[in-house]
Amino acid sequence: MHGRPRNAPRSEDSAEKAGKLRDLQAQLLHNHHNRIYTNEARAASARLLEINPEIYTAWNYRKLALQSNLKEVTDVEAIKAFVEEELRVVEAALRQNPKSYGAWYHRKWVLSYKFSPANFDHEYWLLGRLMKLDPRNFHGWNYRRFLASLSNVPEVEELKYTMEMIDSNFSNYSAWHNRSFLLSNLLKEKAQGFVSKEKILTDEYDLVHQALFTEASDQSGWFYFLWLLDQTVSPDQPLVVSSWPAHGSSWVVSTNRSNNDCRLFPSEGSNSCYYLPMSTVPIILYFNQPVSGVSSSTVTVNSVYTSNEDITWRPLALAKSGSAHCWVTYLKISDARSNGTSSVEISLGHSQDIKSARGLPYTCPVLLKFTIELNCIDAEQPGGEFGEELFVFNSDQVCLPYEGFPISSFDQLKISENCVPVASSWDLETLSNEISLFKGSPDDNCKFVKLTLARLLVAYDAMMSERSPSLQKKTHSEEVLKFFDDLIRLDPVHAKFYEDQRSLVILDQVTFDKESLMKNYGRLCKLASSNHHYHVLQLNKLSLTRIGFVERLLWVQILDLSHNEIQSISGLEALQLLTCLNLANNQLNSFAALEPLRLLSSLRVLDVSFNKIGSHLIDTKRYLCSSPMSHTVDIKEFQDTEIADYWEVIFIFKDLQLTQLNIDGNAVANDNLSLLLKKTLPGLIWLNGDRVQ
Repeated sequence: MHGRPRNAPRSEDSAEKAGKLRDLQAQLLHNHHNRIYTNEARAASARLLEINPEIYTAWNYRKLALQSNLKEVTDVEAIKAFVEEELRVVEAALRQNPKSYGAWYHRKWVLSYKFSPANFDHEYWLLGRLMKLDPRNFHGWNYRRFLASLSNVPEVEELKYTMEMIDSNFSNYSAWHNRSFLLSNLLKEKAQGFVSKEKILTDEYDLVHQALFTEASDQSGWFYFLWLLDQTVSPDQPLVVSSWPAHGSSWVVSTNRSNNDCRLFPSEGSNSCYYLPMSTVPIILYFNQPVSGVSSSTVTVNSVYTSNEDITWRPLALAKSGSAHCWVTYLKISDARSNGTSSVEISLGHSQDIKSARGLPYTCPVLLKFTIELNCIDAEQPGGEFGEELFVFNSDQVCLPYEGFPISSFDQLKISENCVPVASSWDLETLSNEISLFKGSPDDNCKFVKLTLARLLVAYDAMMSERSPSLQKKTHSEEVLKFFDDLIRLDPVHAKFYEDQRSLVILDQVTFDKESLMKNYGRLCKLASSNHHYHVLQLNKLSLTRIGFVERLLWVQILDLSHNEIQSISGLEALQLLTCLNLANNQLNSFAALEPLRLLSSLRVLDVSFNKIGSHLIDTKRYLCSSPMSHTVDIKEFQDTEIADYWEVIFIFKDLQLTQLNIDGNAVANDNLSLLLKKTLPGLIWLNGDRVQ
C-alpha cells in the first residue's frame, strides 16, 4: 500500500513453514472448538499469529481465552500480566505485518475493555516506532486517534502533531487526512479558537499552497486542497431545494373507479398528463444534502385525503441507512367520495430530529401549498397509460415543439428569505483568488492543476447562479469541459472518473433553466391508433456516464437517456413520476445496476436493449442484490425455472409493474431469461417488441 512493499518473507524453507502452519492451525481449531484456554494453548495461538497475523479465528480465540481466564481473577498483578501478554502477542504480529487489520483491532479491543490501566507512554512509544517505519500507515493514524480519545488528549494537541509530520514531509497523505478529520470536529464543535470557519480555512489554504508549489506532482496536498474546497462551498445547514408538486401549483385529478388508477392534469391549461397508479399522488421533498428523521412528527401534511397520522415518509435511497437527499410520501385519494377542490399544505418547522450527515438540525421553516381538484368518473379517460399498444422509443425522431412546458413543476422551491443564510463574500472571493492563482501556475499541463481548476470553476459558477438568479448560463462550462477532455487524454487510468465529472457539467448545462430544458423537451406521437402526444425529455446522445441534478427533474414522466455511456443510474429513484424510461445503447453491465428502478412504482415501460448486461463473466455488482438464499425473495413460484444465473432479475423486477420491457441486444438475453421475466412480471404485455399476452 502507498507504494511500499510488505516485509520480505523469511528464508525458512517454504515446505517446512507450510507444515508448521498447518499443525498450528489444526491445534488452534481443536482448542477453539473444545474451549481449551491453557497457557500451552494460548502460546500455540501466539506462534501461529506471529507467522500469519491475518488469521481472524486466532484473534477471536484469544479474546475468548482472555475473558475466560480473567473471569474469576481479582489479583491486580495477575490481571496486568494477562493483559501485557496479550499486547506482546500483538506487537509480535505487527513486526510481521505493520498493516494487519486483525492485530490493530485486537489491540484496540484489549485496551477498550480496560481490564487493566493502559500504559499510554508505552503505547505512544510503540506507535512512534511504527510510524517512523512508515509515516503513512493509516492503521497507525487510526490507532493514534483511538489512543487520543482514550487518554483524553485534546484534538488541538493532535492537530499540532499533524503539523509536525507535514513539516517533516509534505507527502504524508495520512497526516493531511488526519488534519482534515480533526479540523472537521473542531469546527463542528466550535471549539475555542475555531469559531471563525473563514479564518481557519484561509490559514489552511495558505498552508496547503506551500505543499502544492513545493511538490506539485505529489497528490497528498492536492487532495487536501479539494477537501478545503468542499468545506468552502458545501452548505452547512440542510435545506429543501425542490419539491413536487411545486409550491403554488394547481392540479386536476381524474379517478377511474373501474381500475382504481388516476390521471393528474395541470389546471393551467396544459394538456400534459401524469398516470398515477392506485390513485396515489406522490409528495416529494428534495434536500440539498442527505438527511434523516423525516416523518409525520417532523413534517406535517394537512389534507382532506389523508390524516397526518397516517402519513408515512420513506427515504429514496438504496442503502438502508435511513438517510437520503429525497423523501416521498403518498396522498391516497382513492377513498374520496365527492368532487371538489381542496388545498394540501406541507409544513416543516425547526426540527432537531431532521439532521444532516454532519449532525446539523433542520432550522428553516417552510410552508408548501398546492391544490387538487378531484373529478371522480367511471369512464376511462384518454392519455397517460401505457401497455396495450407498443410504445416505441425512437431517439432519432425530433421532438415537436411544446409550448405547454410544466414550468410550475420545474420551479425550485421558493424558500422564505428569513431562512436563507446571510451571504458572505468570503467564499466567492476565495474561489476567485484560487482560480487566478492556479491559472498562473507554471505547471499548467499538470493533471492536478487542471482538475483543481475544473472543480474551482464549477464551484464558482454554482455559487454565482445561487446568488444571481438572473444569470442565464454557466460562464465557465465550456472551459471546464475542455479541462476534463484534457484530463481523459493525460490520465487515461482515471478516465472513468473524469467522464463522470464531465457528465455532471453537461447535465448542469441542459437542465439549468427553462430555456435550456426546452431545447430537449417536446412531444412525440407514438401510438398508431391514437393521436395522443406524449411529452418526453430527451437527454440522449450527450456522452453521459452518470446521472445528476435530479432535483430539477422531479416532474419528468418520460425520459430518454439512450445512446450515452451510462454505467450507473443512481439518482433516478427520485423521479417518482417516471412512467417510461429509455436506457438503450448504454454501458450498463449487469441487472444489479438497475436496482434504483425498484423504487419507481409508476414505471411501466423500460428499454435496456443493447447494453453490456451479461458481457462480463464476473459481475462484481451482484452483491448489491439479495440472493434468494437470503430468504428475502419468495422463489416458490420459480422452482421449476433455472434461476441460478438470474436470481438478481427476480430481486430487481419482482415488485415492478412493467407492461413493456426490452432487453434485446444484451449478451444475457435468451429463452430461459425470457421465461423467467414473464413469471416475474405477470403484468408484462410486450417483451423485446413481441406481444406475450
